[in-house]
Amino acid sequence: MRTRRPYRLAAMAAAALALGPAAPGAFGQAAGAAPGDTVGSLPGVEVRTSVDRAKIFVGDQVTYTLTIIHDSTIDLVPPPLGANLGAFQVLDYETDRVTRLPDGRVQNESRFVISTFTTGEYAVPPLPVMAIMPDSSRKVLLAEAVPITVESILAAGDTLMDIKPLAGVLGPEAFAKDRTWWYVGGGAAAAALLAALLWALLRRKRKPAAAAVDLRPPWEIASERLALLLHKNLIADGRFKEYYYELSDTLRWYLGRVYDRNVLDWTTEEFLTAFREIELPHSLYDGVEAFMSHADLVKFAKYEPSIEQTKYDFEFVHAAVDRVRQDVFRRQQGQAAAGGGRPAQPVGAAGGGTHES
Repeated sequence: MRTRRPYRLAAMAAAALALGPAAPGAFGQAAGAAPGDTVGSLPGVEVRTSVDRAKIFVGDQVTYTLTIIHDSTIDLVPPPLGANLGAFQVLDYETDRVTRLPDGRVQNESRFVISTFTTGEYAVPPLPVMAIMPDSSRKVLLAEAVPITVESILAAGDTLMDIKPLAGVLGPEAFAKDRTWWYVGGGAAAAALLAALLWALLRRKRKPAAAAVDLRPPWEIASERLALLLHKNLIADGRFKEYYYELSDTLRWYLGRVYDRNVLDWTTEEFLTAFREIELPHSLYDGVEAFMSHADLVKFAKYEPSIEQTKYDFEFVHAAVDRVRQDVFRRQQGQAAAGGGRPAQPVGAAGGGTHES
């Protein structure tokens, strides 16, 4: 299935999702220029994503398809192809399937065979597609996230011990002789060996296991969380409090990760005080302050917002994630142009920050 043609659309699918810290920088600098403006829709470009199965078992393979239809006057920027799509490993891929449509537009399709060995609710995060428009401007269009449920192959309550041995394999002649002492001796030896192993294990000092850290870029993780939150339909179920807990925690975590602040245990007042001293994108602080205050009303004062307000707040957080992402890229490019090293702030932008996801 694998092709050896140039990266093109395969690379685009893995753009910001593939290689953790390296992906966003490579995407933003693919053509030696500044990253494009992120837009909700783009005339002349259609992006479609799909999977052949939305519910799988651990280890099952899923075919993920990215289809981009665009005008022939628009060029696409190819970032590097990586080994993962979000939490899924790429097992195989077929890329650069170009078709010229009857209306003159170009269809470019890429297919990825992906899998994972952990259970839970996942999503292939929103994929960024960069297009060079006829006027040479660059635009980034985010494709829709695709949710996938991964279930265990064991039924609820089952364990591997529920696999019973086959009975009646040995004939009666196999037990003709009295082997009682063999069993007693073997049991005693096994008990002695087990006791020795337990003694050795108790003498060892157990080292605490290192907490798993998601090394993907923070904006990628935040976009995935927002996509999963939307997929839960909490608003439709009237679960406003739970919705705003997840929405505000996503914004808290994201800003803390990007600007190296351990904010999840802070009160809203402590959070706002800390970020008042940080140079956020223009007017973003005022919006964050208003959103956090409104979220606290829902979480702690049993206030029920209107459906329109919940949509507005979701769009605000989504836009805040992207505004900070673009601000990080501008800082990096500005410092690179000045001949310096990596920017001192924000430190979590490369995806390897100090906080767990």
